[in-house]
Amino acid sequence: MVYSGFILGLISSLHCIGMCGPIAMMLPLDHKNPAKKTVQLLTYHSGRIVAYMTFGLVFGLLGKGLFLAGMQQQLSVVIGVLMIAFVLVPEKVLAQNNFSKPVYRLISKVKTALGSQFKKRSYKALFTIGLLNGFLPCGLVYVALFGAIAMQNELLGVSYMFLYGLGTIPMMSAVVYASTLITVPMRNRIQKVIPIVTVFIGMLFIMRGLGLGIPYVSPSDMSLFVQNNPVCR
Repeated sequence: MVYSGFILGLISSLHCIGMCGPIAMMLPLDHKNPAKKTVQLLTYHSGRIVAYMTFGLVFGLLGKGLFLAGMQQQLSVVIGVLMIAFVLVPEKVLAQNNFSKPVYRLISKVKTALGSQFKKRSYKALFTIGLLNGFLPCGLVYVALFGAIAMQNELLGVSYMFLYGLGTIPMMSAVVYASTLITVPMRNRIQKVIPIVTVFIGMLFIMRGLGLGIPYVSPSDMSLFVQNNPVCR
């Protein structure tokens, strides 16, 4: 299941083009030196991934607490339902109940700090831009965090968000290298795939929680969440 993070990141990066694409296109890169430009871009991506991994650590610890409380199966089902609900609930309703409202002032400070970094051309500035970009609110990052909670521990939570971040790199890089090739009609067509993939991943989490006895997909109750501890040996 941890690998579903990469798939979700790969597909949701089409959404990222609209939300974070302008940031990527404004990066202070050296366009005259292809090799340096690539390293600079990877530095930006590494900042985003570190932000995602930080989220993965926090939400992985939350999932570990629920795992130790014996709620792992119920949690997997709830996470799957939340993923599917996120797709089915109209966007207007989500906008009215935006998760960022309680921390609006903090987000404003992040945006201000982000803007100041574009005036610099150092690798540190590029990493910071990526880091701050990763902390900005995004609906599909919220969906990925649902998956991180269900990963049962902090290491898997970090791994899930790391793979999610890796999945976003190809399309976010394409914005910089081939922005003219990513047309609006192409984006609109691929955008339709995002809800389908999200629902599919949500269904996998639900099936995993139900313990239907399907190897690798929905193991039985006894082997659903086996961890490396003395009790399981």
